[in-house]
Amino acid sequence: LVVARISIIMETLLEQQRRHHEERERLEDAVVQEKLVKKAGHRDQINSEHRIKELTERSMACTHSLAKLYEDEDGLRKEEIQSLSGPNELAEFYERLRHLKDFHRRYPGEIHESMQLEFMRLAQARENSGEEFQNLVNFSDEEGYGKYLDLHALHREFINIKGMEKLDYMAYLARFDQLYEIPREKKTSEYKRYVGNLLVYLHEYALKVKPMMDLDKELTRAMKEFEDKWAKDMFPGWKRDTGSAMARAGAHLDLSAFSSAEELASLGLNRLKSALQALGIKCGGTLQERAQRLFSTKGKDLNSLDPTLSIKAKGGKGHRMAMSEDEKNKEIAALECQVYFFVEMLGEQRQATRENVERKQARTADELEEDEEPDEVVSDSDSDEGETVPYNPKNLPLGWDGKPIPYWLYKLHGLNIYYECEICGGYKYRGPKAFQRHFSEWRHAHGMRCLGIPNTAHFANVTSISESQQLWSALKNNKEKERWQAEREEEFEDSLGNVITKKIYDDLRRQGLL
Repeated sequence: LVVARISIIMETLLEQQRRHHEERERLEDAVVQEKLVKKAGHRDQINSEHRIKELTERSMACTHSLAKLYEDEDGLRKEEIQSLSGPNELAEFYERLRHLKDFHRRYPGEIHESMQLEFMRLAQARENSGEEFQNLVNFSDEEGYGKYLDLHALHREFINIKGMEKLDYMAYLARFDQLYEIPREKKTSEYKRYVGNLLVYLHEYALKVKPMMDLDKELTRAMKEFEDKWAKDMFPGWKRDTGSAMARAGAHLDLSAFSSAEELASLGLNRLKSALQALGIKCGGTLQERAQRLFSTKGKDLNSLDPTLSIKAKGGKGHRMAMSEDEKNKEIAALECQVYFFVEMLGEQRQATRENVERKQARTADELEEDEEPDEVVSDSDSDEGETVPYNPKNLPLGWDGKPIPYWLYKLHGLNIYYECEICGGYKYRGPKAFQRHFSEWRHAHGMRCLGIPNTAHFANVTSISESQQLWSALKNNKEKERWQAEREEEFEDSLGNVITKKIYDDLRRQGLL
């Protein structure tokens, strides 16, 4: 590291420019080669995007360094060019040669490694990727290397918030982003801490599964939309009652039901005093004066009230309390807005998580035990050949909907049993139904034809070549015995009425006995 640092310091500004240009070109070529590589599955896609992001950030750093060198704020680059093109260019050349000799004299045997070797090693690592190259991102087992969300800890935190509905994990997955349905009085500091933790997890997860997306830019746009909605009182779950100064200050007296000060006077001195104190307005005077003073605030904002009516100390304190409460609500609403943004962006992973949880809940205890065995674990690169291939670790047959059939149906039809047919060239058939059907199919008929045996019902359930040949010989013998033989079975009658066979008849006729 010390030698590398010294060599970089010894580089001239022009050499640094050349090195940065070379590095940028090699980085661009590496990005192109990375994009051209065919991705076998979801894991390879995520790893490739992270490598591209790393190469892009390195290229941007080189670009910034080049920009600073070309700007030449300190004038060193201009001086170096003048020294090389001036009248003393030979003296400059020998001076640099002397520095090079001194450097190699101090560090004998130091071999300079070209930038080409670094990128060659990168290409070789991409082609012959090992375990370290395959696990570039740290995911939990539940997340399936970026295919699912792991919200178990956040689910426990949510159900432990006071006053929240006790949802199971499946219901929580379906409703964890519906924060606007939670009543405002339940959105306490504990709730704010939960939403913050949820936002931190979603943000970190999005950085891992979508490394090429500019999250800062998208978040800035989302927060700008939030500010507009908040100013227009259109953000879901946080509608504010701004009909009067009383409602805005949080008082419990609704002036919309009163049409005159005389009606307010019917409430009494104490009720009018508490309402005026909530607004930070002078609460002294007679009943009529208090009613008139309170009625004058109907339909007005706090800022538009007559300043002579307010109590300076208490009024300022009440206004600050109202503003601080509004700021707290805005902070929670801003967290919710960011949660909405990330949930919308991770909609595909959320849907896959729900399907994965449903699939796990539908399994029996034996199936879960088999899945936990290390021999049954299938790597993501082998099983995930594309986004359209369903999760099928047991290699179950696909149903009409393109998804694996239930395991109980798989066992019911005997699809876990394989039948081998020697006549079909050792082909194996899954399940008794497919085995029985194959006797009338082309593969078995071709095998029988090659043996010179007709594919008839006599050879049903016969899969061995030797047994089929023996059976064919026995059938031929039986047919030979049953065949019509004229010499033995054809009958003749002589002149005396005796019935004899053809052979005896011919013998007697030749002897002249008939």
